[in-house]
Amino acid sequence: MTALHWQKSTYSEHGNSCVFLAATPTGAVLLRESEAPDAILTTSPAELRPLITRIKTGTLSASAPR
Repeated sequence: MTALHWQKSTYSEHGNSCVFLAATPTGAVLLRESEAPDAILTTSPAELRPLITRIKTGTLSASAPR
C-alpha cells in the first residue's frame, strides 16, 4: 500500500480548522478535515474543480443547484 502525502489547503486557517487533500495512485482526490481525520471524502479532479472555483469566486451558497 502506498503512503498518502496529505497537503494542507492554503485556504485553511491556522489552528484546528484545516482541510487536507491527497492524490491516490489511481488519480482519485481524497479530502479530510483536521477535526474529523477519519472521515475521508473521495472525488475526482473533474468533480472537485467546480467546487474550488466557486469557493475562490465567492459564488458558493447552500441554496445553489447541484
